[in-house]
Amino acid sequence: MPVKHQPNHDYSLPPHAGSVMQVSDLHFSYPDGHIALRGISFSLEDGDKVALVGPNGAGKSTLMLHLNGILTGKGGLTVAGLPLNEQNLPRIRAAVGLVFQNPDDQLFSPTVFEDVAFGPLHMGLPETEVRQRVEEALAAVNMSEYRDRLSHHLSVGEKKRIAIATVLSMSPQLLVLDEPSAGLDPRARRKLIRLLHDLPMTMLVSTHDLAMVKELFPRTIIMDHGEIVADGHTHDILEDELLLEAHGLEKP
Repeated sequence: MPVKHQPNHDYSLPPHAGSVMQVSDLHFSYPDGHIALRGISFSLEDGDKVALVGPNGAGKSTLMLHLNGILTGKGGLTVAGLPLNEQNLPRIRAAVGLVFQNPDDQLFSPTVFEDVAFGPLHMGLPETEVRQRVEEALAAVNMSEYRDRLSHHLSVGEKKRIAIATVLSMSPQLLVLDEPSAGLDPRARRKLIRLLHDLPMTMLVSTHDLAMVKELFPRTIIMDHGEIVADGHTHDILEDELLLEAHGLEKP
């Protein structure tokens, strides 16, 4: 299928030896006055795989929407040393790949190929590189044979893998996923866990699936009432039943 070339934009991030992402004293309130984030601070180093857990209403999704500038609160946020501002926003959005809980929010083109090619096209990349990125992204999620399928005919599990591919095709430095295992049957969930395990990327994953957290993520952050209440080794946090119970969580 023909690939329409878009005007070229420079979305590359400069080399940076420090944190992949640093969030400093981030605050955010919705227009109705609800305070969603109360001084969030944490950093992610290259290769980190971190779970973000907490009860409904803790602020997890609000935080994730800040990480590539969909929402903007008060405080500091840098990606590869670049502060999040209007000038840097295109490069940061390319570097922070956000995968929504509902894959239908991310898949809107007629075919899988076109969905995965959308981001690279709008980066202004040449056709050969767009095609290469699409093929590599689909291979990474084991969906190469689906390239010509209609996206809206896929299962929920298949859609979630394609949604991840749409982000991987942008070559992000950080993969951010919101409830990736929600709505999956056991077989699709197991395939997703293997996929996330095998992806060699820095990763922040919001989830209620503490069994998946125990299996996949060395570090866990607990949020509640818009604050980080714990941040440490997953084993230590998941063994602390009083901590889990206090924040609406159950030991897996």
